[in-house]
Amino acid sequence: MRRDSIFYSLFRQSPSLLFELLDEPPESAQRYRFDSVAVKEPKFEIDGVFLPPESEPPGTVFFAEVQMQKDQELYERLFSESFLYFSQNRNKFSDWQAVLIYPSRSMEQSNSHPYRALINSDQVHRFYLDTLGEISELPLGLALMVLTIVKKAKTVEAAKLLMIRAQQESVTGELQQGIIEMISKIVVYRFNTLSRQEIDEMLGTKLEETRVYQEAKEEGEEGRARTIALNMLRDKFTIEQISRLTGLTIAQIQALQTS
Repeated sequence: MRRDSIFYSLFRQSPSLLFELLDEPPESAQRYRFDSVAVKEPKFEIDGVFLPPESEPPGTVFFAEVQMQKDQELYERLFSESFLYFSQNRNKFSDWQAVLIYPSRSMEQSNSHPYRALINSDQVHRFYLDTLGEISELPLGLALMVLTIVKKAKTVEAAKLLMIRAQQESVTGELQQGIIEMISKIVVYRFNTLSRQEIDEMLGTKLEETRVYQEAKEEGEEGRARTIALNMLRDKFTIEQISRLTGLTIAQIQALQTS
């Protein structure tokens, strides 16, 4: 299950969500944009970068890393890539910070001693989802993050609670729809053997009502399914999941990947 892709979908939808974790977010937090960036010589891509507004004086660039599996070279990669990107774009930024999100402390790199000065500084922030608090008490955005690690037996109950909160709390229509869409997506990941109809019944909603389906509403049935499948490929659903949820064959989905 690619839970990191769920977080990056969350950040694309609402870049300011990352700053809810920080004690001292930048004043322009609501105007940051989330992106992936390429670093030249050698060429590689950093998936989670929060870029300050270009229309304002140079601000702080935030590098985000969501690590759901243990990676014993995470800090080597994070700092080398981040420093190289920062140096190549030095005139655009006044400072850098890094935010690391783990499901629990046990997923952190074991040997972090060589990087102790950095990870213990005020430029590096580490968060463990299992310590943030109860879903019922957290702000909606943070509650969505925690939903990704809730025990499977409690996922549906927690998802329904968040859907009720999204409908009852003071959330704008577009943001409310985005939250409901993300809840559905998380449940699909957690129960990847279930059909779309089964997930609808579990949540008391319809995936067809989410934005990914509404975008294809005016298209023909096959074209609609293809559009949905392309969106799901972008969000890193597996081919098997997409086939179950759209009715397309595996061969049709594989053709979309190469088109």
